[in-house]
This record gives sequence, C-alpha cells and structure tokens, in this order.
Amino acid sequence: MGTAADGIEMLRTGLVEPAMALGWQVAVTLTPNAGRWLRANGELDRLETLTGLPVRDTPRLPTEPRPHPVADCYVVAPASANYVAKLATGVSDNQALTQVSEALGTIGVPVVVFPRVNAAHARHPAWQGHLETLRKANVDLVYGPDVWPLYEPREGPEVRELPWPTIMESIQQVAPNASRRSD
Repeated sequence: MGTAADGIEMLRTGLVEPAMALGWQVAVTLTPNAGRWLRANGELDRLETLTGLPVRDTPRLPTEPRPHPVADCYVVAPASANYVAKLATGVSDNQALTQVSEALGTIGVPVVVFPRVNAAHARHPAWQGHLETLRKANVDLVYGPDVWPLYEPREGPEVRELPWPTIMESIQQVAPNASRRSD
C-alpha cells in the first residue's frame, strides 16, 4: 500500500523490488491520489510490469474478479498523516484504507505502517491517540526518531530517502513464516 506522500515515487525500488528479490509475491494498492501521482510519472506501469498484477487505486465492481491474491501481510509505506488518522478512526473511504482496515480485524494477518510525517503532524493533539490505537490493533509502526527524525514543515532536507531497509526488516520480523506475499 502507498499513499500520496513524498517517497511514494520510490515504492518500486525501495520496497517492491527488494521484497520480490526475497521471494515475495507483491501486489500494490494505492490511495487514489498516490495512483494519480504514479500514473503521471510512469511508475504505475512499471509496478504492474514488475509484479505481473494490476495496481489498484479504485475498488473493483462486484461482478469483477479479485485482481490480487489473498495477502499474508499488509505494508503501508509511506503512510500520510491523513491515512494514519483515517485508519485509526475506522474511516475506509478508499480501496487502500478498506483493505488495511479489514486486515486490522483479521487474525494472523500482520500490518506494518511507516508514517511519513513531520513535526507539525506529530504535535497534533490527536496524533498520539492514533498511534496508540494502531498499536492496540497490533500494527507494527516503523516510527521514531531513530527511524525517521521529524523536521518542521519545509525545513528538513529537500530529498530524504525513506527508511526502506527498516521497513523490510519489520516485514520480516512480523511475517517470517508468511507464504511470501505482501500488499
């Protein structure tokens, strides 16, 4: 899963290719805006070619077959503050939220989330509550100053590599015996 946050353009090289190199079957679902971003720069087509599966950013019609296999693990990277807030409060207003929301209630399906936020997002009065809710749901949060130092809006480095290796380590820890599929 990916959201419209800086770093989504590196989803293929940062997460999908390394996961596939480990033998994982990867299916990609994006929020509608992330789909728009990656469609505009050609990454959506590259992801579909690499995975051999359609990239989803809209729900399927009830009469259409499911385009992805059943996921053994869900990974949301990067997750915008908006996505984290909606997931924590149960709002499932797009395909990427619906799938992960359902996974939170599915026994045995791990969820890994990397919140790609800044210091202002983290100071919002609801933020800590959102993180606590996700932790109660057994979400593995790839979060903290050692993973992603928070900067004030527009004050951090212009280009920041997301912590893809740490995200991959988290996946391997929470789903060591999965049949090597992720979404």
